[in-house]
Amino acid sequence: MDAWVVWLVIAMALGIAEAFSLKLYLALSSVAALVATLVAAVGLGSPFQFVAFTVSSVLLVVFVHPLAQHALRRVPVMRSGVAALVGREALVLSEITRHAGRVRIGGEEWTARPYDSSLVIPPGVTVEVFAIEGATAVVHPQEALWA
Repeated sequence: MDAWVVWLVIAMALGIAEAFSLKLYLALSSVAALVATLVAAVGLGSPFQFVAFTVSSVLLVVFVHPLAQHALRRVPVMRSGVAALVGREALVLSEITRHAGRVRIGGEEWTARPYDSSLVIPPGVTVEVFAIEGATAVVHPQEALWA
């Protein structure tokens, strides 16, 4: 049997074992076995294959494992309350000026003012919520207004 087939079987066995351990070390060793598979497929001898496996295993464990563990342990950001409204679309209900205006965000009505205080936004325009300041939504039109 060719050496590259043996390394491929080892890589598959390590990959299957990783499915049961979920520690990521066996998956990285499986990738290292794939590197050794490539070295064997090129036709280099057993010493080169073992060196390729060992070096790639060490490099993967030292450099990739900490990054992968950090990415796996990071908690997704869940926005709630008024922070969840930022970035949403809103419909202008009454003309928005720097002093007055109303929008509907989802099913709720909010007072609103434009992000750019010189803008006047007419009713019926779709706007994006940039921020919530107190009980007022700071908005900006999604498309350019033609005055």
